[in-house]
Amino acid sequence: MQPLRFGIKTSQAGSSYQAILPCWLEADRLGFDTAWLYDHFVPGEHPAGTACGEGWTLLSALLARTERLRGGLMVTGNTHRHPILLANIASTVDHISNGRMEFGFGTGWSIPEHMMFGWDLPPIGERIRRFDEACRIIKSLWTEPETTFSGEHYQLRAARLDPKPIQKPYPHFVIGAAGEKVMMRKAAEHADEWNWVGGPVETYRAKVEAMEQHLRTVGRDPASLQRSVQMRVPEGAATAELAALASEFVKLGVDHLIFSLSRPHQASQVTWLWEEAVPAIRDVVGR
Repeated sequence: MQPLRFGIKTSQAGSSYQAILPCWLEADRLGFDTAWLYDHFVPGEHPAGTACGEGWTLLSALLARTERLRGGLMVTGNTHRHPILLANIASTVDHISNGRMEFGFGTGWSIPEHMMFGWDLPPIGERIRRFDEACRIIKSLWTEPETTFSGEHYQLRAARLDPKPIQKPYPHFVIGAAGEKVMMRKAAEHADEWNWVGGPVETYRAKVEAMEQHLRTVGRDPASLQRSVQMRVPEGAATAELAALASEFVKLGVDHLIFSLSRPHQASQVTWLWEEAVPAIRDVVGR
């Protein structure tokens, strides 16, 4: 059984580095395990003019200011950056953080963003095939002296990446996946941790059943895959209700609970979660 971990998520749309930093510093001080941003540029759920800083740039600045907290993007879209560029960015952030970078990765999906910027957003089947190649390329760049790769979508010839990440053999690989037929199969193949974006417990129960089948198919020990779920924390959330919901996810194998903070981001939210919600959850689940 994996230790139960706790994280926060401070999606940066409608917020700022100056607002997010106190939340991460408080999470670092209190004992949270992880903190997360996301990888969007002009999120569709916010009105025109809403500020949204670039995720990897913010992440590097936040990890440089913290001491023990692990951090990442939940999750980086493969369609946003070439795998070579992404591997280099992530390795650089791993060095900035002294080995505390968590690599959250997904296919990319936002139609409005891709249309706005003229980015290619292939049908989901092709996106998953691109994603599969990108996973293989990034891991190879992080671990091998040179990478030669001849795929359907990416071709590399004796490509080199230095410096390699501090974490060995490579940083913690977290894949966000909800598609039960194919994408979750890729998480079973490539991920150290599978993340689900969140929703009703019964929906997650069906996802777990699908994941267990994929793990059997690829011949992988289910205990080797960590599981995380994002939980929205609305303003004024009741401690008992949050603990009860968290316990249902833990019963289904979740070992990493990530609390998505409401805006405006405030360090007091983090303090309340650690001092009230986390102890209540531990009492209910017995961990």
